[in-house]
Amino acid sequence: MSFSAFLRDRLPTVVLTALAAAFAFAMLTALGDGTYAGGYLAGAIVLAQTLALAIEYGQRRHFYGEIKRSMEKLDKKYLISEVMPAPGFAEGRILAEITREADKSMCDEVAFHKRASREYREYIETWVHEIKTPISSSRLTLENDGGESAKALSWELTRIENYVEQALYYSRSGSVERDYRIRETTLRELVSSALKKNAELLIEAGAVIRTDGLDKTVYTDAKWTDFMLGQVLMNAVKYRSGPLEISIRGENAENAATLTISDNGPGVPAADVPRVFDKGFTGEQGRRGAKSTGLVLYLCKKLCDKMGLGLKFASEPGQGARVTFVFPASEALRAD
Repeated sequence: MSFSAFLRDRLPTVVLTALAAAFAFAMLTALGDGTYAGGYLAGAIVLAQTLALAIEYGQRRHFYGEIKRSMEKLDKKYLISEVMPAPGFAEGRILAEITREADKSMCDEVAFHKRASREYREYIETWVHEIKTPISSSRLTLENDGGESAKALSWELTRIENYVEQALYYSRSGSVERDYRIRETTLRELVSSALKKNAELLIEAGAVIRTDGLDKTVYTDAKWTDFMLGQVLMNAVKYRSGPLEISIRGENAENAATLTISDNGPGVPAADVPRVFDKGFTGEQGRRGAKSTGLVLYLCKKLCDKMGLGLKFASEPGQGARVTFVFPASEALRAD
């Protein structure tokens, strides 16, 4: 707060002080006490008011400066009342009390929504575990039945399991830090796990898988990474436009290792590429097939950000898509 701005707010006080000083000077002069006496009294009034304004300005500048500096350091701005300095003037105390009440109300609101979010997440996780039982029972029934219809239904059940798993990981995506452990592994182990888990859909789609350069050590959570790789593979299956070919390649980069999954699908128009990580964005291909949720790449990007991994996407129409995971090559990321 500048002094000029402070004076503008106190303009009525300044004007009235000037008028009072002028009136005192005029009265003493008129009463015959002399111009010196009038001048001294007027000067005393102006000096007293100037000192009072200076003291008031100093108090407020210090108080609001401390608040501003504290605000800049806070990640959660609504907690400003917790670090606000004790004001030394009545106006500041009123402001502090109002701020504390507002912050308390905001904290109560945040706590309410956190509880609601946690309860909803717990419900989704319970539902996912419960729904797996009938899915498994249905799969066993189909395996005993055999036939083309049973194979078709089994394939659909696999797709259902994939969507169920997506719902589970989506519900947990807001609190990844509570459920992940970074460990040393290799790209080969991660890729093998994802391919094995999604083998049925890949075989049904007639996918030809080519791998290269997977003997590289990385540090990540295998479970969450396995899910993300599986989602990218399922996207390749979903959007295939003919015989599916998937290339999975590991490479060394500066202070990192990368894993790129490429397919020979229809690709993504250039205008859609910058938005593929947006929640719910389906793009031209999604609108054509009417079967896209726009969640896969959004969810993968969200999880990668939480885990400290990089994620890139590239595509050209008719040239397929390339999804690249970037694993920082540093043992410092490993959790105990």
